[in-house]
Amino acid sequence: MKQSYQEGSWFAVPLLDGGYGWGLVARLSPGSKIMLAYLFGPKLPGFPTLEQLNTLQPQDAVKVLRCGDMALVSGHWRVLGDIDVWNPAAWPVPQFLRRADALKRAWRVTYADADPSRSEREESVPYETQGLEADSLYGYGSVELLMTKLLEPPEHPINRQSQQSS
Repeated sequence: MKQSYQEGSWFAVPLLDGGYGWGLVARLSPGSKIMLAYLFGPKLPGFPTLEQLNTLQPQDAVKVLRCGDMALVSGHWRVLGDIDVWNPAAWPVPQFLRRADALKRAWRVTYADADPSRSEREESVPYETQGLEADSLYGYGSVELLMTKLLEPPEHPINRQSQQSS
Protein backbone atom coordinates (compact mmCIF):
# COMPACT_ATOMS: atom_id res chain seq x y z
CA MET A 1 0.00 0.00 0.00
CA LYS A 2 1.35 3.43 -0.94
CA GLN A 3 2.07 5.76 1.96
CA SER A 4 -0.31 8.75 1.89
CA TYR A 5 2.18 11.21 3.38
CA GLN A 6 5.76 12.30 2.87
CA GLU A 7 8.07 15.12 3.87
CA GLY A 8 6.09 18.29 3.18
CA SER A 9 2.66 16.77 3.95
CA TRP A 10 0.14 18.69 6.07
CA PHE A 11 -1.98 16.79 8.59
CA ALA A 12 -4.72 17.46 11.15
CA VAL A 13 -4.22 16.65 14.85
CA PRO A 14 -7.56 15.99 16.61
CA LEU A 15 -7.68 17.76 19.97
CA LEU A 16 -9.06 16.08 23.08
CA ASP A 17 -11.68 18.81 23.63
CA GLY A 18 -12.81 18.91 19.99
CA GLY A 19 -11.43 20.74 17.00
CA TYR A 20 -8.06 20.39 15.35
CA GLY A 21 -4.50 21.64 15.31
CA TRP A 22 -2.14 21.26 12.35
CA GLY A 23 1.14 19.65 11.55
CA LEU A 24 3.71 19.45 8.80
CA VAL A 25 5.94 16.42 8.27
CA ALA A 26 9.36 18.06 8.06
CA ARG A 27 11.49 14.88 8.14
CA LEU A 28 10.85 11.15 8.05
CA SER A 29 13.27 8.48 9.20
CA PRO A 30 14.22 6.06 6.41
CA GLY A 31 11.90 3.43 7.90
CA SER A 32 9.12 6.05 8.24
CA LYS A 33 8.49 5.28 11.89
CA ILE A 34 9.77 8.55 13.37
CA MET A 35 9.16 12.05 12.05
CA LEU A 36 10.05 15.61 12.85
CA ALA A 37 6.83 17.62 12.91
CA TYR A 38 6.16 21.35 12.99
CA LEU A 39 2.87 21.89 14.87
CA PHE A 40 0.51 24.85 14.50
CA GLY A 41 -2.67 26.49 15.70
CA PRO A 42 -5.09 28.04 15.92
CA LYS A 43 -7.60 25.47 17.04
CA LEU A 44 -10.34 25.20 14.40
CA PRO A 45 -13.58 23.21 14.34
CA GLY A 46 -12.88 21.85 10.84
CA PHE A 47 -10.11 21.50 8.30
CA PRO A 48 -8.47 24.52 6.67
CA THR A 49 -7.75 24.63 2.96
CA LEU A 50 -4.31 23.83 1.58
CA GLU A 51 -4.07 27.48 0.56
CA GLN A 52 -4.50 28.50 4.21
CA LEU A 53 -1.99 25.92 5.43
CA ASN A 54 0.56 26.95 2.82
CA THR A 55 0.67 30.46 4.33
CA LEU A 56 2.19 29.03 7.54
CA GLN A 57 5.92 29.51 8.09
CA PRO A 58 8.35 27.64 10.38
CA GLN A 59 8.41 30.55 12.86
CA ASP A 60 4.60 30.25 13.24
CA ALA A 61 4.91 26.78 14.83
CA VAL A 62 3.78 26.39 18.44
CA LYS A 63 6.07 23.33 18.78
CA VAL A 64 8.66 21.39 16.79
CA LEU A 65 9.12 17.84 18.00
CA ARG A 66 9.96 14.28 17.12
CA CYS A 67 7.09 11.81 17.18
CA GLY A 68 6.00 8.47 15.82
CA ASP A 69 4.01 8.36 12.59
CA MET A 70 1.49 5.69 13.70
CA ALA A 71 -1.42 8.16 13.69
CA LEU A 72 -0.65 9.00 10.04
CA VAL A 73 -0.19 5.33 9.09
CA SER A 74 -3.53 4.39 10.70
CA GLY A 75 -5.40 7.41 9.34
CA HIS A 76 -6.15 8.71 12.85
CA TRP A 77 -4.44 11.94 11.81
CA ARG A 78 -5.89 12.97 8.47
CA VAL A 79 -3.42 13.90 5.73
CA LEU A 80 -4.64 17.16 4.17
CA GLY A 81 -2.21 17.41 1.24
CA ASP A 82 1.28 18.61 0.49
CA ILE A 83 2.99 21.97 0.79
CA ASP A 84 3.20 23.89 -2.53
CA VAL A 85 6.98 23.72 -2.84
CA TRP A 86 8.82 21.49 -0.40
CA ASN A 87 12.20 22.93 0.60
CA PRO A 88 13.65 21.05 3.59
CA ALA A 89 16.23 23.77 4.22
CA ALA A 90 13.38 26.20 4.99
CA TRP A 91 12.13 23.80 7.69
CA PRO A 92 15.30 22.98 9.66
CA VAL A 93 15.85 20.26 12.23
CA PRO A 94 16.29 22.13 15.54
CA GLN A 95 18.63 21.12 18.30
CA PHE A 96 17.07 19.59 21.40
CA LEU A 97 17.97 19.56 25.10
CA ARG A 98 18.35 16.37 27.13
CA ARG A 99 18.56 16.76 30.90
CA ALA A 100 19.59 14.29 33.58
CA ASP A 101 17.83 15.84 36.57
CA ALA A 102 19.43 13.58 39.19
CA LEU A 103 22.89 14.51 37.91
CA LYS A 104 22.04 18.18 37.22
CA ARG A 105 23.64 17.75 33.78
CA ALA A 106 22.36 18.59 30.29
CA TRP A 107 23.28 17.96 26.66
CA ARG A 108 22.39 19.71 23.41
CA VAL A 109 21.37 16.97 20.96
CA THR A 110 21.69 17.33 17.18
CA TYR A 111 19.78 14.88 14.97
CA ALA A 112 20.74 13.92 11.43
CA ASP A 113 19.07 16.17 8.86
CA ALA A 114 17.96 13.14 6.83
CA ASP A 115 16.96 10.96 9.80
CA PRO A 116 15.13 12.29 12.90
CA SER A 117 15.68 8.94 14.62
CA ARG A 118 19.49 9.22 14.61
CA SER A 119 21.36 11.64 16.86
CA GLU A 120 24.61 12.85 15.32
CA ARG A 121 26.08 14.77 18.21
CA GLU A 122 25.60 15.47 21.91
CA GLU A 123 27.37 18.38 23.56
CA SER A 124 27.47 19.04 27.27
CA VAL A 125 25.76 22.36 28.12
CA PRO A 126 24.87 24.09 31.41
CA TYR A 127 21.94 22.42 33.17
CA GLU A 128 20.07 25.76 33.22
CA THR A 129 20.18 26.07 29.40
CA GLN A 130 16.90 27.49 28.03
CA GLY A 131 15.39 27.95 24.58
CA LEU A 132 15.57 24.37 23.27
CA GLU A 133 12.77 21.83 23.08
CA ALA A 134 13.15 18.77 25.31
CA ASP A 135 14.76 15.80 23.61
CA SER A 136 11.73 13.51 23.65
CA LEU A 137 10.01 11.14 21.29
CA TYR A 138 6.24 11.63 21.52
CA GLY A 139 3.53 9.09 20.83
CA TYR A 140 0.46 10.40 19.04
CA GLY A 141 -1.65 10.50 22.22
CA SER A 142 0.99 12.68 23.88
CA VAL A 143 1.03 15.01 20.87
CA GLU A 144 -2.77 15.33 21.01
CA LEU A 145 -2.66 16.11 24.74
CA LEU A 146 0.15 18.64 24.30
CA MET A 147 -1.61 20.36 21.38
CA THR A 148 -4.89 20.48 23.32
CA LYS A 149 -3.07 22.33 26.13
CA LEU A 150 -1.11 24.61 23.79
CA LEU A 151 -4.17 25.64 21.79
CA GLU A 152 -6.47 26.37 24.75
CA PRO A 153 -8.04 29.77 24.29
CA PRO A 154 -6.41 32.32 26.59
CA GLU A 155 -8.44 32.96 29.71
CA HIS A 156 -10.11 36.33 29.46
CA PRO A 157 -9.82 38.55 32.60
CA ILE A 158 -13.63 39.06 32.70
CA ASN A 159 -14.21 35.28 32.80
CA ARG A 160 -11.64 34.90 35.58
CA GLN A 161 -13.32 37.62 37.68
CA SER A 162 -16.80 36.13 37.27
CA GLN A 163 -15.50 32.67 38.30
CA GLN A 164 -13.82 34.11 41.41
CA SER A 165 -16.96 35.95 42.55
CA SER A 166 -19.22 32.91 42.25
